[in-house]
Amino acid sequence: MSVTLRGITWEHARGYGSVAASARAYREVAPGVEVRWEQRSLQSFADQALEDLVEQYDLLVIDHPHIPHAAEHGLLARLDGVGHDDELALLQAQSVGASHATYAHAGGQWGLATDAAAQVAAYRPDLLPEPPRDWAGVIALAEQGRVLWPYKPVDAFSSLVTVAAGYGEEAMRAPGCFLTADALAEAMDLLRRLARLVPDDNRAWNPIQTADALSTSDRYAYCPLLFGYTNYSRGGFRPHRLRYIDIPASRRGVSGSLLGGAGIAVSARSRALPEAIDYAFWLDSAAVQEGVYYDGGGQPGNAVAWESERTNADSLDFFRGTRATLEGAYVRPRFARYIELQNALSEHVTDALVGRLTDDELRARLDEGVEQWLELT
Repeated sequence: MSVTLRGITWEHARGYGSVAASARAYREVAPGVEVRWEQRSLQSFADQALEDLVEQYDLLVIDHPHIPHAAEHGLLARLDGVGHDDELALLQAQSVGASHATYAHAGGQWGLATDAAAQVAAYRPDLLPEPPRDWAGVIALAEQGRVLWPYKPVDAFSSLVTVAAGYGEEAMRAPGCFLTADALAEAMDLLRRLARLVPDDNRAWNPIQTADALSTSDRYAYCPLLFGYTNYSRGGFRPHRLRYIDIPASRRGVSGSLLGGAGIAVSARSRALPEAIDYAFWLDSAAVQEGVYYDGGGQPGNAVAWESERTNADSLDFFRGTRATLEGAYVRPRFARYIELQNALSEHVTDALVGRLTDDELRARLDEGVEQWLELT
C-alpha cells in the first residue's frame, strides 16, 4: 500500500527546490512513499502559527524558535525514542554550531536541523577584491555609497542582537532586561550610522531583496549583515555571484551572530508517523545533505556538507567562509512565547533607526516585552 506525505516549506529555491528534489530521489529509496511539498511565503515561514499547519501537513520546515511552543502544546512528534536514536546521535555530532540543539526542548527532540544559517556578510568579488573585515572598514565603505543593509523590522531586530553580542552583551539573558542601557546605546549608535549611509528603501528590505540587488546590479558591492543564501554564491543563479564571509569582527571577533536556519519536523497529527519520521532522518543524513539536497538549491544543516570539497568549490567557499560565524552564533531564548516577542518588538528597532524613537524609549519598550513574554528566571 502506498503512502502520500504532504509537506510545507518556504517559497524560495533554498526552501522548496531542495526538498522537492529530495522527495523525487526518495522514491528510489522508499518506492511506496510519495512526498508532496508545498510552499508558503518567507514571512509566513517566520511567524505563521503552527496549529493549522499540523492539521494539514505531515512534514513541516520551520524556524527553530517555534519549537518550545510546538513541543509544549503537543503539535509535533518526538523524534527521539522512536527507533532512530543512533542516527540522532550522529546528527548531533554533525551539527553546524548549535543548530541541532535548537530543535530540542524539555528533554525531547522535535525537529532536525535541515538547514543552517546565521547573519553573515556578502560581497561581489568582481567589484570588491578585498572586503572590509571589521566595522570601521564597513562604515568607510558605506561612506563611499557601496553598501546595502536590509533593516526591515525583523532584520533590524536581528542585527541589533548580533551587534550587541559581538560587542560583548547577549540580549534577553536577564529578567525584564533586553539589553543594558550602555550596550543598547553602543549597538544602536553603530546601526544608526549604517542606516544613514545605505539607501532609504533598505528599511523595508529583507536578505533576499538585498542579495538580489547585489547580484543583479554593479552599483553596490557589500552587505555586512544578512542571512546567508548559498544560492547566490553559485554560478547561473543570478547574473553575478556573491561571496559570503564571516560577519565584521567586533570585540568578540565574529561571535554573536543571530542563529537562523530551518529544520524539518513531523506533525503529531500525521496518520503516517513512521513513514514521515523515516523521511525526515533520511533527508538530514550526510549523503543526502551533501548530494541531492544541496544540488536542489538547499543550504545544508549537516557539517559533512559544510566541510565538503564539492559544495565549497561550487559556492565560492560559502560554507568555509562563514563557518566561524555559525559556530559562534547567538541562540535566541528558548521560551514558548518568544515568537510573539520578536513580532511585537521588531518594529520598534526600525522605528528607532529612522528617528521615531529615542534609545530610552526603545529600551523601555524592549524591556517591557521581555517582562511580558519571556519566562526568564
